[in-house]
Amino acid sequence: MFNTNEVLETIDMIEREHLDIRTVTMGVSLLPCIAGSAEKTAQNVYDTICKRAENIVNVTRELSREYGIPIVNKRISVTPAAVICAPFADKAPLIGKALDNAAKEVGVDFLGGYSALVHKGMADYEKTFILSIPEVLAGTERLCSSVNIGSSKSGINMDAVKLMGEVVKATAERTAGAGGFGCAKLVVFCNAVEDNPFMAGAFHGIGESGTVINVGVSGPGVVQHAIESIPNADLSDLAEMIKRTAFKITRAGQLIAREAAKRLNAEFGIVDLSLAPTPARGDSVAAILEEMGLGSVGTHGTTACLAMLNDAVKKGGVMASSRVGGLSGAFIPVSEDIGMIEAAERGSLNIDKLEAMTAVCSVGLDMIAVPGDTPASTISAIIADEAAIGMINNKTTAVRVIPAPGKKVGDEVNFGGLLGRAPVMPVHGESAEKFINRGGLIPAPIHSNKN
Repeated sequence: MFNTNEVLETIDMIEREHLDIRTVTMGVSLLPCIAGSAEKTAQNVYDTICKRAENIVNVTRELSREYGIPIVNKRISVTPAAVICAPFADKAPLIGKALDNAAKEVGVDFLGGYSALVHKGMADYEKTFILSIPEVLAGTERLCSSVNIGSSKSGINMDAVKLMGEVVKATAERTAGAGGFGCAKLVVFCNAVEDNPFMAGAFHGIGESGTVINVGVSGPGVVQHAIESIPNADLSDLAEMIKRTAFKITRAGQLIAREAAKRLNAEFGIVDLSLAPTPARGDSVAAILEEMGLGSVGTHGTTACLAMLNDAVKKGGVMASSRVGGLSGAFIPVSEDIGMIEAAERGSLNIDKLEAMTAVCSVGLDMIAVPGDTPASTISAIIADEAAIGMINNKTTAVRVIPAPGKKVGDEVNFGGLLGRAPVMPVHGESAEKFINRGGLIPAPIHSNKN
């Protein structure tokens, strides 16, 4: 239970420090939907989602009113669609359309799970499915896609890495009129997790139960305010303050998650305590790092500050709930964080530094715009680098990069809303094409041999 002081602190965090429930995400298993034809399967998919999630928007609105906590997004994640489409992969777009129509019908912001897991190998039906991603993302509004191309246990599937560089380019070209927006709905993972509530990478894992509620809580502004209150503290005290703040944020998230699960007749899955920024000032992970003592995010010391922040957030969350999961930590999406945007614009933050930061933060290279003429092989090489960090460090990493059609370094792509605006950042001009074209599998590291 919350005591009076905790209630007052929570009210203050909501009103002045941008605390919110970033998302309530319902995970839905679609395995029972597989039928003898693509058309029947698509109808089953639509009907199942509409039935399971028919009340998600109303319930989250009720909870927001009752508890006074803003709930920003309502989302759905589903069984990786490549599995559902396996008997008729050439008709996968039918399933994609059914998923998007169901998302519109129930009123959620996004639906994730047009996904494939090919970290150890890629069957013919999976390749056919992956090749459908550009068409599907260009023809839908709320559907998100992800592909897992590596893991610490299996290594990195470089054939899939090569293919995904080409798919990212094709998706950008298919959505050129919107600045390559389709790529904002496409994530390439290493070590993807099954209980992630955040888009665009959410999918409902095979090991999950039929219907699950996962909640993502976000509070960069709360953490920044806490650090501001102890301007002369040493780093040990700073870490303790971040842990205590993360504890309070997680408690609020667990309250909403349990109640949402009960009202939606679903299981309570996890609370993902990720510091997910928005383009609003006062809601920035970059601002936290600068409040810790950096002149600008991206300068020397940034990786150390981020490592401490991520660790303290996780420790505080774990003390508050036994159901902390997903990707809990600090996100560093460039276009969605005003501090990251401004640092990129003034040149103090580049892709190389962001890559170093991903070794210690949640996920990876996120919402980064690059020149539209960037070769597919270079995008594949960026994916491979990020996957290597995840594989070796036994952590989830990902790439969500946007080769903005017709744009060059110094230009900007504006997606609006929570997706913000992205300054186009330079990539290395030297080719990695020969490396990418080798294909095959980068073997798993020696420390993966644990059974």
